[in-house]
Amino acid sequence: MEQYRWKAAVMTLSDKGYAGEREDKSGPLVCEMLREEGFEVEKILLLPDDKEEIKKNLCKLCDENRFDIIFTTGGTGLGPRDCTPEATAEVADRNVPGIAEAMRLASLKITPRAMLSRGVSVIRGRTLIINLPGSPKAVRENLEAVLPSLGHGLAILTGRTGECGQ
Repeated sequence: MEQYRWKAAVMTLSDKGYAGEREDKSGPLVCEMLREEGFEVEKILLLPDDKEEIKKNLCKLCDENRFDIIFTTGGTGLGPRDCTPEATAEVADRNVPGIAEAMRLASLKITPRAMLSRGVSVIRGRTLIINLPGSPKAVRENLEAVLPSLGHGLAILTGRTGECGQ
């Protein structure tokens, strides 16, 4: 059976990146890693740390564009403008805590600062949304921890398979 190519969107959330004051390195890294795993990255966004803007774009990507999976990068720390987890949770139908837990656990093996990441993973409709940290190093660590399981999870979520016991 041929592997399905999941339709993905990548959203970088950074005030400085949006203003052109900092080069976005995390978003392109997410895209590169996803493409290496056979995902079709069809939409790339760079937005400011604005809760309502994040919510509006997440809803559009899920409800209108019907992406299988959306990765956000940035806005998961303790800074006063870091609002990605709250925006993501507010558009969610269901929580998928194991993904965020697995990412933090993998990163904790490398740095104790991983516990400061507040990223969440949720479902809206038939779209999985995963918050990644903003640093390229943390993006790589987090994606390496969860990418091997995402295809099966997406197949269950989208109804491409009903078998969970594999």
